[in-house]
Amino acid sequence: MTDSPLKRPLREQYAGLRNGTLSATALAEVSLAAHRSRGQHDHAYLTWNGEAALALARTIDAVIRQGGDAGALMGIPVSIKDIYAVPGLPTYAGSSQRLPQQWEEPGPMVAALLAQLPSVMGKTHTVEFAFGGLGTNAHWGAPRNPWDRQAHRTPGGSSAGAGVSLVGGTASLALGTDTAGSVRIPASMTGVAGLKTTAGRWPTNRIVPLSTTLDTPGLLAHRVDDLAFAFDALDRPLTGRTDRVPAPPPLADLTFGVPGAFFWDDCSPGIAEVVEAAIRRLKDAGARVVTLDLPHTDEAYTMFQQGGLAAAELAAFLKTELPEMIEVLDPNVAARVKAADDMPAWEYVRRCTVIDRLYAAAKSRLADVDAMLTPTVAITPPTLESLLPEGAYARANMHALRNTVIANFMGLCGLTLPVGKDSAGMPVGLQVLAGPWQDARLLAIGQAIEEQLGTGISLLGEPPAP
Repeated sequence: MTDSPLKRPLREQYAGLRNGTLSATALAEVSLAAHRSRGQHDHAYLTWNGEAALALARTIDAVIRQGGDAGALMGIPVSIKDIYAVPGLPTYAGSSQRLPQQWEEPGPMVAALLAQLPSVMGKTHTVEFAFGGLGTNAHWGAPRNPWDRQAHRTPGGSSAGAGVSLVGGTASLALGTDTAGSVRIPASMTGVAGLKTTAGRWPTNRIVPLSTTLDTPGLLAHRVDDLAFAFDALDRPLTGRTDRVPAPPPLADLTFGVPGAFFWDDCSPGIAEVVEAAIRRLKDAGARVVTLDLPHTDEAYTMFQQGGLAAAELAAFLKTELPEMIEVLDPNVAARVKAADDMPAWEYVRRCTVIDRLYAAAKSRLADVDAMLTPTVAITPPTLESLLPEGAYARANMHALRNTVIANFMGLCGLTLPVGKDSAGMPVGLQVLAGPWQDARLLAIGQAIEEQLGTGISLLGEPPAP
């Protein structure tokens, strides 16, 4: 699949669509062929839209031939997490029931995307109401992590099908959301790049909410450079900002902070070693590396273990908007929603105050460096079988989310890019964190890192055939 045009850089696809060496029809046909060969095995999509996308692709080609250009993402095959409202496609948000019609009316994020006439290949699986970091779903099953041919390993969540759609060759760009790591975890576990935007930068209207405080739209793609290309295509129509991702800075001009503890604790075999090796390569290439620990990480993680804000805010949404869903929730989701019943109002307000304090402290500390580097996820993607014993899911889920949730609780933007494989042969991600509203510069820094270390496609090779 390496020669698939869907795995070429987005800038190449953009150019090829306009100079006639590629067509939207050909891209859609390759996506359909990949879905036929891998779709049942990968289980990336809840709703497949391939045939309709192919029909639209033919129209897109006609528009391009006549000199029309709707935007940078025109004709690009895209998958969308089944938590976004998309016209003509049902929204389940990972639940057992189709959500009301209002959740099929697009918000600003989807409207900005659709205005550029991409080929929407379908809606990918999500953990129910995005409340989980492993990618499992009791109603619809979990997508299969494509890097293990023998065992069914989790793909990461909650954007569970997003990374799988990229690796499986059915999409060139995937839309996800990130509340505690739900873009970065599946990107890391499936060997692609992922971007978590600063909370509040991109609107969340008509994205089924998990946490109105912490939800952020995000992107997954094969390369950081692809993320930068797509970010530039979407950011201006969403924000009105005219700044674009700048040129990648020389590594010799960058100072990276690396924490001394917390993010490195209890990593599965090979993960810390691969990330440490990547950081050494950046240092050898001229980057300055200093020890830097974010303040109050233990306090933030303890609050997350107690439910954070998401449990209470999801419970409020369900009880006011979808009360009939509560009795049929995935047991792993239901347990955390029910726990919110015991949280007094003063405790919720206290946690909001703590979040504000964490935002300020992290912003101040990160002013001393250009970005912070950590392992993205501390654990090897677990097998579904290993999650069956009592308490196993809760432990693995919390461990998977530990390194990523800190960025959400501290108001940071973040990305992940693949840097190798762990001892089990599964992808390992390097997490790059920057201060709030530094999204464009973060992507430029990520491009500089990627230019030195290589892309996931070059580092990881192809996943085994199903």
